[in-house]
Amino acid sequence: MSNPIQTKWNNIYQDESPGSRLVDRVLGENAHLLPTNGTALDLACGLAANGIFLAEKGLDVQAWDISDQVVRKLNEFAHQKDISLTASTQDLSTAVFPEAAFDVIVVAHFLERDLSDKIISALKPNGLLFCQTFTKDVTPTYTGPSNPDFRLAENELLQMYSGLRLVVYREESLLGDIQQGLRNEVLYIGRK
Repeated sequence: MSNPIQTKWNNIYQDESPGSRLVDRVLGENAHLLPTNGTALDLACGLAANGIFLAEKGLDVQAWDISDQVVRKLNEFAHQKDISLTASTQDLSTAVFPEAAFDVIVVAHFLERDLSDKIISALKPNGLLFCQTFTKDVTPTYTGPSNPDFRLAENELLQMYSGLRLVVYREESLLGDIQQGLRNEVLYIGRK
């Protein structure tokens, strides 16, 4: 029987299909940094727009999510499209992260602060972490989580991944014209 969190995400993704969402900005705008082959992990993948993108770029992708319905849909989609993506149901609070297993890890719109050390150790040497998530500073058009525990304080992502070498960082907060630019989110890329 599923747990309440799994049921919540199964309901959210019930009527959606893989391939229906766009790749996240942190990955799409920085795809030129990706290796031409290797392994990747799309963590808390949802409909795995990022994982699908990585598989289409030639990486062997694992996509982890708590929603068993999403996992089933993703595996069917990957088989139909003949892409190298394998989805598995994972409760990330208890998941075992393999050591030095991934050339790329993507974490988008998911925040579990206690996982940062596990994520870093799961990267291969010179592996890249692509991260994009919500900030506590929000504009009137904010549509992310209402619980501030699921949003980052200013520069918090830099602290969480201080064990990595900074490659790209963008956090515009509420500076300047809030109708333009990247608002309500932070983008981060780090290299092991």
